[in-house]
Amino acid sequence: MDDCSGAITIRPFSPSDQLKAQEVILSGLQEHWGARDPSKNPDLKDIATSYANAVFLIACEDDGIVGTGALVPRHSGVAEIVRMSVIPSHRRRGIGRRILNELLRRAEAMSVRTVVLETTQTWHEVIEFYLAHGFAITHYQDGDVYFALKLPASR
Repeated sequence: MDDCSGAITIRPFSPSDQLKAQEVILSGLQEHWGARDPSKNPDLKDIATSYANAVFLIACEDDGIVGTGALVPRHSGVAEIVRMSVIPSHRRRGIGRRILNELLRRAEAMSVRTVVLETTQTWHEVIEFYLAHGFAITHYQDGDVYFALKLPASR
């Protein structure tokens, strides 16, 4: 049973979210690429195991899971944001911003100093989203855009 009712809430992933969270991400990728190839996304077969050492959040509302995002520690002081996705009917409502802000809040609590991410160079609205939220482009490589955000020192 979903723990999704009323207003949009952001909460940690639970194994019972597996199928719906996987579908949110894969359908977003299909929308962008025009096809679905789950073999390219083996981490989504078992999200709880794949992200056991990470923070994996979901956004939910009455109708279930509407967004996802994860923060994966990479090395001392650096973590990567992955699997950010919001279903089309819920975009432009601040859900992605809320997921991102919660991931950044948790990164600061984990003493992460730099958050990195990458996306496809042709995914213009996603690039604009991260630029609008303070990320800077570090480089381009093989059709992808790489970003970094320096977090403030702990207070």
